[in-house]
Amino acid sequence: MPDVVLFDGDCNVCDWSVRFIMKRDPEGHFHFASLQGEVGSKMRASYGIDPLIDSVMLIKDDKVYTKSTAVLTICKSLTGPAGFLPVFLAVPKPLRDLVYGFIAKNRFHWFGKKQACGIPTVEERRRMLD
Repeated sequence: MPDVVLFDGDCNVCDWSVRFIMKRDPEGHFHFASLQGEVGSKMRASYGIDPLIDSVMLIKDDKVYTKSTAVLTICKSLTGPAGFLPVFLAVPKPLRDLVYGFIAKNRFHWFGKKQACGIPTVEERRRMLD
């Protein structure tokens, strides 16, 4: 099973992040499912993930990563400068998640909510699970 990134389908930052990951993951290592979609909901249930959690999640090797750990673990597999970000895994998780939480809490205020979905490319459709 490919690594799966679960993301908030209503969030502009999350949408941008999915496109960012796809562009820097030319081998198609990651697949994606929105938290609000059928596949994302089923994956949450099968992994026992609280339905109230709306942070990015990574399911890799049957393990669930959340918040800053998910983001930095994803970056390990990306090309370009993003591949250097996992150095921040050395920062204690509570501190990393504090920064992540601040951004997550303000993301709709700063970047808004998605009003409509863009038309995905063939490659984007191939990698979306819902």
